[in-house]
Amino acid sequence: MARRPGSPSRAASEQRAVPKELVALGEFGRAQGLRGEIRLKSYTSDPLAIAGYGPLLAADGRTFVLTDAKPAPGSSPDLLVVRVQGVKDRTGAEALTRVVLYCSRDKLGTPEDEDEIFAADLVGLDAVDAAGTVIGTVLGVPNYGGGDLLEIRPALGGATALLPFTKAFVPTLDIPNRRIVIDPPEDLFALPGPKPADEPE
Repeated sequence: MARRPGSPSRAASEQRAVPKELVALGEFGRAQGLRGEIRLKSYTSDPLAIAGYGPLLAADGRTFVLTDAKPAPGSSPDLLVVRVQGVKDRTGAEALTRVVLYCSRDKLGTPEDEDEIFAADLVGLDAVDAAGTVIGTVLGVPNYGGGDLLEIRPALGGATALLPFTKAFVPTLDIPNRRIVIDPPEDLFALPGPKPADEPE
């Protein structure tokens, strides 16, 4: 249903501030080693393809050129280790941690199927039930190999939850009104109850 790229884990407030013509392709993680390498979470269908989009933009207008992209050893397929043009040491790499990378939407074309959207367009949307009650906010659209998921932060607090991004669980997408209608399992957002008295801390 969601077409990659992008699903940034940045706060929804930053996502709303980014011009609509930009689509998130990935996000820098922590520095790797001492020579300027840095981890990068890629949101493209082919994770390594992120390096082929040319200069990428940050929300503050900075541009970055990725070089030497390779899979991060022992990690999920969407996690890479990259070099950034002009970044030559660990200090420079550390300064980029948590920076989200965007490219112009016109470089990506348009979804071929009317049911497809860019995953980045979902970030920051309200997740509501059939009655219109806000249940949470979409933080991202991760995919761990079994299909797209929605990462939702509950409106009442607590840990984020993952909901399969399928018609059964997400019957309605209302992008113009910045909301989606979800039909989650009853216990998806259940707060943990008190521990039994005999259970160790």
